[in-house]
Amino acid sequence: MELRHFRCFLAVAEELHFARAAGRLHIDQSPLSRTIKELEEELGARLFIRTTRSTQLTRAGRMLLEHVPRIFTAVEQARDSVRSAANGFHGQLRIALSDGITPSRLPSLLARYRVESPEIEVRLCEAPLAQQIKGLHDDLYDAGFSMADDVGDGIVAIPAWKDELIVAVPDRHPLLAYKRIPLNEVLRHALVLSDPIVCEGHARQVDRFLRQQDQEPLIAQRVATFDVMMTLVSAGLALGLAGAAHIAASREPGVVGRPLEGKPPMLTTYLLRRDAEPSEELARFVERVVTLGCDDGSNVISGA
Repeated sequence: MELRHFRCFLAVAEELHFARAAGRLHIDQSPLSRTIKELEEELGARLFIRTTRSTQLTRAGRMLLEHVPRIFTAVEQARDSVRSAANGFHGQLRIALSDGITPSRLPSLLARYRVESPEIEVRLCEAPLAQQIKGLHDDLYDAGFSMADDVGDGIVAIPAWKDELIVAVPDRHPLLAYKRIPLNEVLRHALVLSDPIVCEGHARQVDRFLRQQDQEPLIAQRVATFDVMMTLVSAGLALGLAGAAHIAASREPGVVGRPLEGKPPMLTTYLLRRDAEPSEELARFVERVVTLGCDDGSNVISGA
């Protein structure tokens, strides 16, 4: 099997249409069909069911689809490791980012680590939470950051930092009369919240907070990015609930962040790693995370 077999398979599996997959790969449909047939013969299994009306993955095809993205990730990381060594680095940390983590502490964390460990190259990769967890198990990533702590066996979730959950309000909105907005007033209005598939951990923490309230929230829309959330808020279509750092980082005009009345609810970002003895590089990085949290009184950091 060659990488071209997997590239062709992935294109057809995602398009479920041989002509569209061929166009995406900039090849004719006939060589694409031959490549898929070669792969099926090599594996001894049929990967697609083709009719005149549709193309569907077989069970074997679905199983292969779970593995192919990790094959390309491993190849890319091997290439990056060679380039890293050629550029004079003595090691590499592969860090995955998921769940729309609050960005408040990450830049200073990476800057401090770079100063203290200049021989280690840090590579960041954005990945859905499920892919991050699989990648940690398969040694595709050394560590990751997520807002989910329910990550299954074999993975350690270490609280890294906390960020206050606040309300994104359109400017000139009546609720801006409050310096700290009562939650019952917020819940009188439509809300735009993060998508539980794309931002699983963030959505889970916000939903957990809302379920503790007596009043049922009116959720107007779920969105995949905080930029879209702020766009809808700026347009006056809804209020948003997000971390203070997300709202502060927004470039959308016409959005004002306001804290909630009472004890401020907090969103936690976690460092994830395999439940195994860490490498020297990873141990130093985890120590940096813990130290950064200890420097900030708003954070509660548990042992690494």
